[in-house]
Amino acid sequence: MQSASKFKVGLVQMAASPDAEDNLARAVSFIEQAARLGAKVICLPELFRSQYFCQREDAALFDLAEPLPGPSTETIGRVAREKNVTVIAPIFERRAAGLYHNSAAIIDTEGNVSGIYRKMHIPDDPSYYEKFYFTPGDLGFRAFDTSVGKIGTLICWDQWYPEGARLTALRGANVIFYPTAIGWHPREKEIHGAEQHEAWRTIQRSHSIANGVYVAAVNRVGHEKPADGAAGIEFWGSSFLSDPFGVVIAEASTNREEVLIGEVDPARIEEVRRNWPFLRDRRIDAYNGIDQRFLDVIEEHE
Repeated sequence: MQSASKFKVGLVQMAASPDAEDNLARAVSFIEQAARLGAKVICLPELFRSQYFCQREDAALFDLAEPLPGPSTETIGRVAREKNVTVIAPIFERRAAGLYHNSAAIIDTEGNVSGIYRKMHIPDDPSYYEKFYFTPGDLGFRAFDTSVGKIGTLICWDQWYPEGARLTALRGANVIFYPTAIGWHPREKEIHGAEQHEAWRTIQRSHSIANGVYVAAVNRVGHEKPADGAAGIEFWGSSFLSDPFGVVIAEASTNREEVLIGEVDPARIEEVRRNWPFLRDRRIDAYNGIDQRFLDVIEEHE
């Protein structure tokens, strides 16, 4: 369903405690707050029900996973129905024994799970050992119908890949949400922190520009340390909404829990795409090779 009317989105920037039930209860409270502020689509951060457990490899942590639909979506579904809002709820999905995904459930205004996105790009970096836990997504890049039009969602590491944003936009999404868990390794912050943060912000604004869509990045806050006593990750917050020309129209703090509200205007998408018709001028006849890992041999063609 498409809409020509403006609408508000709510980006829930929250910290995570070790208590999953507490995290869920606070997420519900933030959703209710966003609804009171007029948000019609509300997005929670990546893996919101727990602290970021991928800082270490521990098979016992698979116990954090749940099915879709499941307990979290049932609880959030009740508030979505009551408040007449759509909620993007990122879930550690247990699909089957030994098969887990980093997923996002789209919960509609009736309280039902109307769509699922499974994270496609899975990192394996120091303190981000996601390949141990998550199977890469197999549902592709999708756009979901909502009461205010089509939206898309990708998850965290997906945000560095222009292909994912492009395919989501080509499926009709007017807003791409990126629920996220990203921050600084404390030992790197002083030297590299500013440039890391700016690269993260810039790549997502570029998705707005290249595709003529709104982009909403939704991050957590807080300094979380794993049980092994490592330095942990200082999550940098900074959730934001950028418009179809990459202008940041709403931005949260680096260190506080808050509900960020921003307005989406479909007319702005129309305006930008008419004047910067990147989708029109794509050379779809000339992109052979984009589906290859790397082009080792370049053939000469006369």
